[in-house]
Amino acid sequence: MYSILVLAAASFGAAFILTPICRNLAIRLGLLDRPDQNRKTHPHPIPRIGGVPIIIASLASFTILLLLSLQDGEIVRANLGVVRKLFPAATLIFATGLLDDLIGLKPWQKLLGQLAAAVLAFSAGVRFSGIGSYHFPIWLTLPATILWLVGCTNALNLIDGVDGLAAGVGFFATLTTLMAALLQHNVPLALATAPLAGALLAFLRYNFNPATVFLGDCGSLLIGFLLGSYGLLWSAKSATMLGMTAPLMVLSIPLLDTGLSIVRRFLRHQPIFGADRGHIHHKLLARGLTPRRVVLLIYAVCGISAGFSLLASVAQEQFAGVIIVLFCLSAGIGIQLLGYPEFDTARRIVLGGTFRHILNARLRLVTFHDDLTAAVTPDQCWEVLHHAYGDFGFNEIKLKFGDRFYTHTTNGHHLPNSWTIRIALSETEYLNLSREFGTVAPAVIAPFADMIGKVFQAKAAGIRHGRLVPSPVLPYSILSLPPGPCILTPKENQPC
Repeated sequence: MYSILVLAAASFGAAFILTPICRNLAIRLGLLDRPDQNRKTHPHPIPRIGGVPIIIASLASFTILLLLSLQDGEIVRANLGVVRKLFPAATLIFATGLLDDLIGLKPWQKLLGQLAAAVLAFSAGVRFSGIGSYHFPIWLTLPATILWLVGCTNALNLIDGVDGLAAGVGFFATLTTLMAALLQHNVPLALATAPLAGALLAFLRYNFNPATVFLGDCGSLLIGFLLGSYGLLWSAKSATMLGMTAPLMVLSIPLLDTGLSIVRRFLRHQPIFGADRGHIHHKLLARGLTPRRVVLLIYAVCGISAGFSLLASVAQEQFAGVIIVLFCLSAGIGIQLLGYPEFDTARRIVLGGTFRHILNARLRLVTFHDDLTAAVTPDQCWEVLHHAYGDFGFNEIKLKFGDRFYTHTTNGHHLPNSWTIRIALSETEYLNLSREFGTVAPAVIAPFADMIGKVFQAKAAGIRHGRLVPSPVLPYSILSLPPGPCILTPKENQPC
């Protein structure tokens, strides 16, 4: 216990002294994160090399401990295996982040460095080997380990958007892991986590709002990678089926934020790895909270998650299940309170019957496409349109095709309050579809109009001969149709 206190205190002192030195050196060298008035809204350029004093302080604390003549010095040396194993992988991940801070790396280059570091950690024995008594086969152990480590590494990096957020979340997670190691009498894990906890606490003195130095990628990637590794070492000591749950709870905020970002961007059909302003801290800022209050609120949530995590790690398995259920319910309520429109809309679509309505409309569109394609005369084309246009939410139709003009309304009279889609079939031919305001229509209007235009264009060549031939079968998908060449115009007495 004395050695752990020495490590934490030595790392705290070293980081407290080194951080302003590194900060001032970075300012002289121009290693600054400059505001862009878009996503980087800090008022002036700020150094972004916070990972440098953290890693130096952590290594210095081990040197100080080994130089001291402690009675349990041999015990300490015997339990530093975890540190030695992780050192090559941690150095590689730190170097990857530092290069990105200094010269800028492409996303695939950063990912390559993270994958290499994860493989190094795996070869050193830091592995996601299984859940409780069930052990994964080797072909599953490696990808599971890489996925976990790379996920944790990027999770801390993604939440590093407000002063003190990533460093504070990392401190809470590291401190919780340290406490769990002490409860489990896991001396190697305790020795590995104590220096990081001390260094992060000292770094927060300069990183908390208003920050004078940022973690940078060299700091956020390093902390995320180390926490992921510590989580695997923590779970390896658990004999229950819930062994991996406690580390998941500790890292719940960054992992949840990353998961929400991936799902949101997937639902919006946006690049998964793109940047946006939909992270948890952005949602809280949008509610009017100041950056400092946002960070303090997330700190409080991290403290609660830490409590759940420690309870789950020491409780008997049947009680741990109850703790996990309560934690998941709390997380679900929190996500609901954040008010993500993507999830609310998806829920309404799936549970409110909208999905069935969309599917039914798309299937009707397939039938309509087949019938219109098979039509061989203008009158047959009109019959297909006449019988189908009402099913797609329109109340009036006017068709000028060849030398024929057709018109029909569903209620038998003029529509005074409506909007109209005009589909230009040629310079002189058109199809007008009108719909009254406020009426309910299937969500396939654009594909419906686009498909009509394509089919009629394919038939246009036969108009001069007075008879059409069946259109060729067009490539068609009920799931993806681009918007058609339609013009929305006000409804008038004459065709628009």
